[in-house]
Amino acid sequence: MASLSIKTVEQYYETGFFSAIDINFARFITKLAGTAGPELFLAAALVSRHTAAGHVCLDIADTAGGPLIDPKEEMQPLVCPDRASWLGALEASPVVGSPGDYKPLILDPSSRLYLYRYWQYEQKLAAALIKRADDQTLPDNTKQLEEIFCRLFPDDAPGAGRQKCAACVCLLKNFALICGGPGTGKTTTVAKILALFLELGLDEYVIALAAPTGKAAARLQNAIMAAKETLPCPDRIKAAIPTAALTLHRLLKAVPGSAYFYYNAANPLPADIIVIDEASMVDVPMLAKLVEAARPETKIILIGDKDQLASVESGAAFGDICAATEIFSPGFRELYEDILTGRTDAEPRPGTVAPLHDCVVELRESYRFAPHSGIGALSSAVRQGDTGRVISILHNSGFPDISWPETTAPRNSAPVRSMILEGFGSCADASTPGEAFMRFERFRILCALREGPLGVSGLNQLAEKTLSERNLIHPAGRWYHGRPIMITRNDYGLNLFNGDVGLVLRDPDNRSAFRAYFPGPDGTVRAYIPEGLPDHETVFAMTVHKSQGSEFDSVLIVLPDNASPVLTRELLYTGITRAKQHVSLMGSEDIIEFAVSRSIRRTSGLREALFHIKSCPIPGK
Repeated sequence: MASLSIKTVEQYYETGFFSAIDINFARFITKLAGTAGPELFLAAALVSRHTAAGHVCLDIADTAGGPLIDPKEEMQPLVCPDRASWLGALEASPVVGSPGDYKPLILDPSSRLYLYRYWQYEQKLAAALIKRADDQTLPDNTKQLEEIFCRLFPDDAPGAGRQKCAACVCLLKNFALICGGPGTGKTTTVAKILALFLELGLDEYVIALAAPTGKAAARLQNAIMAAKETLPCPDRIKAAIPTAALTLHRLLKAVPGSAYFYYNAANPLPADIIVIDEASMVDVPMLAKLVEAARPETKIILIGDKDQLASVESGAAFGDICAATEIFSPGFRELYEDILTGRTDAEPRPGTVAPLHDCVVELRESYRFAPHSGIGALSSAVRQGDTGRVISILHNSGFPDISWPETTAPRNSAPVRSMILEGFGSCADASTPGEAFMRFERFRILCALREGPLGVSGLNQLAEKTLSERNLIHPAGRWYHGRPIMITRNDYGLNLFNGDVGLVLRDPDNRSAFRAYFPGPDGTVRAYIPEGLPDHETVFAMTVHKSQGSEFDSVLIVLPDNASPVLTRELLYTGITRAKQHVSLMGSEDIIEFAVSRSIRRTSGLREALFHIKSCPIPGK
C-alpha cells in the first residue's frame, strides 16, 4: 500500500482517477489554508471528484480507511486515513467550517464534507420545502369541492383513490410531488388538478408548465393537450388550461454566461402554480433555484418516476423527497376526509412524521402496458432488482414486444443492421420536416457508454455506414440530408438548449443548401443555418441519460461487453421504459445481471435534512 502524501495523491491524476480540476482545486485549498497537509489535499480532491460524479458531498465516514483504486492498475492502492485522524485534521483546518460558517469547505456532524455552495444549495432547498410543507391552506370557495371531485375523479375510474389524494395534496399544500412509473396517469392527474383549481373560481391563476429538457417539455405539452380534451368539465375550463411548456432554463430566464437567472428570490416568478415534469432529472442546485424563485404562496407540483436515473448533475433530490411516500399524518388525513368524506389509500402510522410526508403521493397502476406486456414485466423486474426474473423474461419467447439479439460486436451483427435500416431508413424520404421528425421518433439506439464500438460513437458510425451502403444517406461531408443532431451546449440567442434534437435536411427552396430543423414548443418547426449552430453531435444513437424525457415506439439498448460503473438497474429501467411498443436488449447475461444487481447511490444530506433534523442557519440569512 502507498503511504499518504500530496505527491502520491497527485499521481492518481496520471491514472485518470482524479481530473485536472480535482488536483488544481486541492492545490488551491491547501494554499489557502497555508498548510501542505495531505489529509486536507486528499479530501479537497475527493470532494471535487465526488461533486463532478453527481454526489452533493463526500462521506468521510464511508471513505475513511478504504483504498483509492488505480483504474489502470499501475500503482499500489493508496489507503485513505482512518476516520478519527482524518476528521481531526479537517476540523483543525482554517478552510473547513461547521454548518453555519462561511468557509470554502463545510463538514457537518454526520462527517459529510461539502463544497460551501453545494451545502448552501442543500440547506436552502430543505428549508424551503419544509416551510412549504408546514403551510396548509384551503381555497375559500369549497362548496363545490365534493361535486367537482366526484366528476373529475369518479370512484369507479381506475386509480381514482390515489388521484384524489394527489389532488388534495395540491389543494392543501404549496408543494406536492406526484411520482409513478410510465403510464400511471401522472400527467392526466395533473390536468385534472389544474381543472379543479380553475373550477373553484381561481381562473386568474397564472400556471407555468416546465421540464428539464426541450424534449421533455414538448412531451409535457402534448400530454396536457391530449389530457385536457377528455376532461369532464366545461369548455371554458379546458380552454383555460395552458399547454405551452418551457425548459426550466427558459422558465427562469437564464442570464447568459452565468449561473444566475432573471427570476430569483429578489425577483420572483409571476406564477401561481408551477408544474415540473420529469423532475427526477432536476439536480439539487437547479431545484433550489426554482424553489427560491417561486413566491411563498405559489404551488409547486413535481412529477416524475423515482426509479429512473437521477440527474446527471449533483444530487438525487426527487428520490430523496420520495422517501416520504405512503406516510400521512393524522391531521392531513382528517382534512382529506373532511373534503372528500372518504378515505385515503395510505394508513396513518404511529409517531411523529415530518411535514413533507403529507406532500408525496405515488400512482401505482400502469395503463400503458397490457397485463401480459413483456416491457411492463421486464421493467418491473429490473426496478425490483430481481435478476432471476429478468433473465427468465428475456428467455421467454412468449413476449413479442421483447427481443434479445446476439451479443457479439454490433459491427458484425445482422440483427442490429436490420434494426437500423428499419428504424431510420424512411426518415430521409419524408416530404416535410414535420413528417421526418415523426418517422425519426419511432426508433432510437440507446447506449450505456459514450465511447467505443458499443457506445454512442461506435453505434452512430455503424448507423451511418449501414444507411449509406443502401444509399439512404450520403455522409460525404459534415452536413448531409437526413443527419440527426443533438445540441450539447446552450445557446440562448438561438433559443437552442442542451438535449434539443433536430434534423439536417435539404432546403426545399434551395436544394443545394442544407437547413437544420428543430421542433418548436408550439408544434411548429424552426429552421437554422447549420454553420451557425452551437456544439452538437450526431444522434442515431444516444446515451440512456440523454434519452430521459423521451418516448419512442421501439428502442435498441446496447450494453458494454465488460462491467462498468455506469451500469445500474436505474439505467436499464430508464432505457426499457423509453419504449412504447418494442425493446431489443443487446448484452450478455452476465452484464445484464451485473446491471440489475446494482443501484445508484448518491451521497447527500438532503434526506436527513428533510426528515430528521432541522436546517442549519445560513450566513447572511
